[in-house]
Amino acid sequence: MSDVIGFLMFRVFGYRRKIIQKNLLIAFPEKSVSERKMIARKFHRNFTDSFIETVKCLSASKGFYEKHCKTDFTLFDKMAAENKSFQMHACHQFNWEWINLYWSLHFKMPLVIVYMPISSKPLDKLFYKMRTKYGTHLISATNSREGFIAWRNKVHCLTLVADQKPASPAYSNWLNFFNTPTAFIPGPDKNAILKKCPVIFGRAFKTARGKYQTSVVLACEDASTLKPGELTLLYRDFIEDAIRKQPDLYLWSHKRFKFEWNETYNNLWIDNKPPQKQLV
Repeated sequence: MSDVIGFLMFRVFGYRRKIIQKNLLIAFPEKSVSERKMIARKFHRNFTDSFIETVKCLSASKGFYEKHCKTDFTLFDKMAAENKSFQMHACHQFNWEWINLYWSLHFKMPLVIVYMPISSKPLDKLFYKMRTKYGTHLISATNSREGFIAWRNKVHCLTLVADQKPASPAYSNWLNFFNTPTAFIPGPDKNAILKKCPVIFGRAFKTARGKYQTSVVLACEDASTLKPGELTLLYRDFIEDAIRKQPDLYLWSHKRFKFEWNETYNNLWIDNKPPQKQLV
């Protein structure tokens, strides 16, 4: 079913074809046209696999996720044993829906995730119910301040998909991402420093069709010991390495490089290297 949907979406109707091609050219200018096409084809299959897998969430049992996902929870368990709240930074790698449900079955503290509501209210209600069925707590990105206050004095893991495109380039952290000046959301960096909390980075790998393995690392014990922007740079390095290792697993159909760099953002530049030349 996924193969048929993928063929129709990408080969017949050309779903976001130009965006995908542009993103891959920006990220991998050193690769040949045929190499980028191969990444795109694999991405197409992963994209539609993820769609079908998300539908499966409506009927899958708890045991299903145990068979299809794998994570070493030692670091998470250590935080829970020490009664420490911490911040988790993840990125748009497939399949985040399965990983959320699998993690929520194993977490020994509340798993709190910031999400972007879907514009269709019936669909948003369906996804909310699906994502929270094993205990995950969701905070709407459109009302995050109130959501954060509710968890201020409670031990929890706050999970952020921190590679989300910012709402405004003028209120962003700017740095090189795949050698291209790119705007990053400053909130995760500032929030971790304010909370003086540990930060964990997480990434996913697809080991076979319908099989996902996630790995996590401790980025810092106390974010307040880092300079402003330093955590964002560490996160950039972490996810860029993950994407290079399995590029077809990243969400290339979203406009990650939408904003163009200009010198009016000089005071927002946090990278150690100067802005690189934009290719496209």
